[in-house]
Amino acid sequence: MFRRLPHTNLPSFLWRLWGDSYIAQSIVRLGIPIIIGQLGSIAQQFADTIMVGQYGTMELAAAGFVNNVFNFVIYFMLGISYASTPVIGASYGKKDYKAVAQSLVDSVVVNFLFSLLVVALLLLLYYNIGILQQPEEIMPYALPYFLIITASMPFLAVFNALKQYSDAVGETKIPMWIMLGANALNIILNLPLIFGLEFSLFNCHISIEALGLLGAGIATLVSRILSVVALLVAIAMVNKYKGMKPSIATRPNIHRMKHLLRLGFPISIQLGLEASSFNICAILMGWLGAIPLAAHQIMCTISTLCFQIVYGIGAAASVLISQFRGVSDWYNVRRTANTAFYIGITICIVMIALIFVFRYPLVTSFTTSDEVTAVVMSLIPCFFIYQFGDCMQITFANALRGIEEVRKLMLYAFISYVIVSIPLSYVFAFICHWGGVGVWMGMPFGLTTAGILFYTEFRSKVKGK
Repeated sequence: MFRRLPHTNLPSFLWRLWGDSYIAQSIVRLGIPIIIGQLGSIAQQFADTIMVGQYGTMELAAAGFVNNVFNFVIYFMLGISYASTPVIGASYGKKDYKAVAQSLVDSVVVNFLFSLLVVALLLLLYYNIGILQQPEEIMPYALPYFLIITASMPFLAVFNALKQYSDAVGETKIPMWIMLGANALNIILNLPLIFGLEFSLFNCHISIEALGLLGAGIATLVSRILSVVALLVAIAMVNKYKGMKPSIATRPNIHRMKHLLRLGFPISIQLGLEASSFNICAILMGWLGAIPLAAHQIMCTISTLCFQIVYGIGAAASVLISQFRGVSDWYNVRRTANTAFYIGITICIVMIALIFVFRYPLVTSFTTSDEVTAVVMSLIPCFFIYQFGDCMQITFANALRGIEEVRKLMLYAFISYVIVSIPLSYVFAFICHWGGVGVWMGMPFGLTTAGILFYTEFRSKVKGK
């Protein structure tokens, strides 16, 4: 299925270490654009956090609260879009391009309609925000930001559907460039919208009012709208998609849409429960005060860096696995999952080393508060501890998606995060009196449990095939 790939500059011992060199190179070739696009998102989050942090500590704490709520929502929505990857990948592997085009239409419709339901639920939460018992002093900053990010959800949902289609047919570079451009635009818009701007043009004095955290939200909304437009234009014009684009006569297929929902809902629950462990941690941090909550936001931004890189490898593996499954090549399904895990572990080791060496300049770039910095420093060891479990759960959750075996993901995620991770965070923080460190110490237990359960399920599904 794979042609010999171009020569790379990576040392040959790495390819041997990772297993099958052709599969390893294919994963890296597909994964690098995904990773770069994800890193662009992280760079934008870094810039948002740094700019908002420089604007004010209350704004930083408010951003931490709202972003953690939306992290749960975004991961939940991603689950629906991820359902199309194995479906499109299997059709592409069999060269059934008409089915590929049909799946794109079905996925866009399903994701858009699902996003409208999400918006309704978010508005319900907005009017009952007090149930989360967050510090009252951050609410004037948090609520307008909450509304503007809610408005961006339908655009994000459509972009997710288009991106998964592109990734599933092996075109990962175009979404990468669009994501990078959108993130760069977001950062550029942040400057005048957060801090304000005054300038003269043709003897006309123009003044933009400083909007603080609300300005960061407006920049995010604009960039998400334009990213959808850009990817639609690319799909319509680029030859790579020729023969796989829906025609004007293509209509949504209700049966295929139901299949996407059956696949997507368990993935959404799994991702949502995973994100909920971090979101509940944010709420627990809020109970400890605004300083721990601000530190949690910084730590989440840093930890997401490693997560997204490893997730790019897992997503690339999922594409290859779905294509192998489409032609019933189970031998390479197994080899792809194992190789992706070895690559992910290597990345985690490198990231741990880099973050440890540069931890002080990294953390102090986010905040001028010595108190916030001290709390973040105490959380970094917890982040290091859970990397092995996180890598395992990322890899084998993606492998299960690639073979369309997702029903037990919900159960295993519930066990790992609701029964193990969240209760342990509470016990360590408030019963053992470890404070913020205790909140984060529950995470390694939950992520490692998930990794072991997902790996065991994958092995059982591919054994003997």
